[in-house]
Amino acid sequence: MTPSTIALEDLEGVALVAAIEQRFDTVTSDVSVGDRTLNILRPRNSDDLIREEDFVKDERLPYWADIWPSSTILAEQMVRTKGNGRRLLELGCGVGLVSTAALAAGYDVVSSDYYTDALAFTRANGFRNLRRSPEARMINWREFPSAETGYDFVIASDVLYEEEYARLMPQIFLNALKPGGTAIVADPGRIAAPIFLEQLQAAGLTLSSDKIFPFSAEGINQQITIYRLEKP
Repeated sequence: MTPSTIALEDLEGVALVAAIEQRFDTVTSDVSVGDRTLNILRPRNSDDLIREEDFVKDERLPYWADIWPSSTILAEQMVRTKGNGRRLLELGCGVGLVSTAALAAGYDVVSSDYYTDALAFTRANGFRNLRRSPEARMINWREFPSAETGYDFVIASDVLYEEEYARLMPQIFLNALKPGGTAIVADPGRIAAPIFLEQLQAAGLTLSSDKIFPFSAEGINQQITIYRLEKP
């Protein structure tokens, strides 16, 4: 990579961060993951982003704008591994905490979300912390693109909050993963988690482990289960 190319990438990253800070009322949060501290830019108040037209269209709410306990635990898991350039897709990247952790661990990351603003924050946070950003793709889980395939890893945090998504996820993992690939899901005990687990066998996926990790910060105490799934 030439110096001029590096300079151009830096300029684009700086411009992206500046554009976000101009459009949104933002704050930053220091999040400790493993032996790293990631400084995450996010909207100050997610409630300010609620739009009636989004909810009327498909019941969308801006869950992406918060840093959830499950994403913190999943980020910790990713940053402790070695990506070695393996391809990884995150479903529902939000403000980019987990994607940034995966980038730091050396994965070739594709971040996806159903909000374009979430993708912008994710790219900005990758740049702010690592001076590089993941690829970013707009993906509707109900219409998962057939071209999104061949991944070594597909990861997601706190996505089992509705029965519809719990039923969709196993098939999405099956389609997106290459043979021998791994899916990792972090869940705080959402109501649809049992439905998700029931669907795994029908999708041809194997649950290889389900470990529980405690989360405690700012008065929030949760038990986060990390499900690790394997595709034959």
